[in-house]
Amino acid sequence: MERVIVGITGASGIPIAVRTVEALAEHAEVVTVVTDAAESVMTHESGSREETMDRLRDASAAMYGESDIHAPIASGSVDADGMVIVPASMATVSDVATGRSDDLVARAADVCLKERRRLVVVPRETPLSQLHLENLTKLAELGVDVVPPMLGFYFDPEEPGDFVDHVVGKILERFDLDHDRYDEWNSS
Repeated sequence: MERVIVGITGASGIPIAVRTVEALAEHAEVVTVVTDAAESVMTHESGSREETMDRLRDASAAMYGESDIHAPIASGSVDADGMVIVPASMATVSDVATGRSDDLVARAADVCLKERRRLVVVPRETPLSQLHLENLTKLAELGVDVVPPMLGFYFDPEEPGDFVDHVVGKILERFDLDHDRYDEWNSS
């Protein structure tokens, strides 16, 4: 594993995004793209947009905004092992599913699809409409790993951060990375 792109969009789930970037940085060079809407959500979910952006910058080899469409990761000639969009807004899911690439997150995802690189989306919306489900199904049919941040209880979570780590572990598994974010299920 050499380089992974992380797209962070304006859906709820910023703590999952931050921990994902930090966890991936233990294994690979991380290139992070943060949308304007994600920065807005940071203020509500983390209490400090500045501190959250600092954590992302510290764990990332490079960081871009959504309008940096000329960033190297917008080209298929720049190698990457894959990309995760976490959290993935339904607007971004729709853009990727329909091939619309007006911002850097959608363009980098489009590059992953055309180059047949791993693409993971962590959709954040509930309930899901038929359109949401159709777009997610289309992505799955294209080989995209859809990893909704579902609550798991089999690993005996003790605090909200345990649920975040569970989702981060599921993301790392999509990239075949070992982790200690949660214990495997044991029926004994």
